[in-house]
Amino acid sequence: MQTTTKTAKEIYNDVKNNPARKRFGFGNKAVLVNIDPQKAYTCTDEFATAYETDPRQMEYINEMSKTFRSLGWPVVWTHVAYMESAEDAGIWGTRTDTPDSLQNIKFDSRRSEFDDRLEIDYVKDVVYLKKMPSAFFETQLQSLLVWHQVDTVILTGGSTSGCIRATAVDSLSRGYRTIVPEECVADKHESYHYANLTDLSLKYADVLTLAEVNQWLTQQQGK
Repeated sequence: MQTTTKTAKEIYNDVKNNPARKRFGFGNKAVLVNIDPQKAYTCTDEFATAYETDPRQMEYINEMSKTFRSLGWPVVWTHVAYMESAEDAGIWGTRTDTPDSLQNIKFDSRRSEFDDRLEIDYVKDVVYLKKMPSAFFETQLQSLLVWHQVDTVILTGGSTSGCIRATAVDSLSRGYRTIVPEECVADKHESYHYANLTDLSLKYADVLTLAEVNQWLTQQQGK
C-alpha cells in the first residue's frame, strides 16, 4: 500500500492534472439524475445532516435540467423517505436512532422535501423515491433509460461518498458511460468528497468540470 502526507484534495488535483487513464467519454444521448437534493442534505442552516461544497450547486443543477428538457432528454430526481416504523429502511436504519438518523427522514417531513431552490418540472421530469444508496436499486430507473435509449448517465447531488458513488458503480455495471460534474456533487467533509472523486475518476466515471459537460450539451443543441 502506498502512503502519503498529501490531503485527499491534493491527491485529487494530482490525478485531475495528470490523467493516467483515457476517458469513457460521452455517448449519443444522456439522462440527468439529480440524487437526493432534499432539505435533509441541503439546508445547512437547519439540519446537521446537510452539507455544501459549491454554494451554486442548486443553480447549476437547475440550468442543466433546463438544457436536458430543451433536448427532450430525461431529467430524474430522487429523494429518500421512510415509514414511521422505519421497516422500509431495513438493516441500513439500525446503526443509530436519533432525530438526524437516516431512517427518521419520514414521509411528509421537511427533511424529505426537495430543496426550495430547485426548479422541478413535475409534468416533464421523473421523480423516484429510493430507499437505498443507488438510484438504480429497486426503482424504475433502468427501464426509463432503456425506453429513452440513453447510453450516458450524468449524476448530480449527494453525497459524493454515498449515493453518488453507489449510483456511479451501478451505472457502469449496467454498461452506461457515467459522468460526474465536480461542481454539482457535494459531501459532508472535503476528505470524503475528494477521496471519492479520485476513486470515481480512476475506476467508474469521468469526473469533469461543469464547463466541459455544458460544452458537450451545447454541441448537442446545435445538432
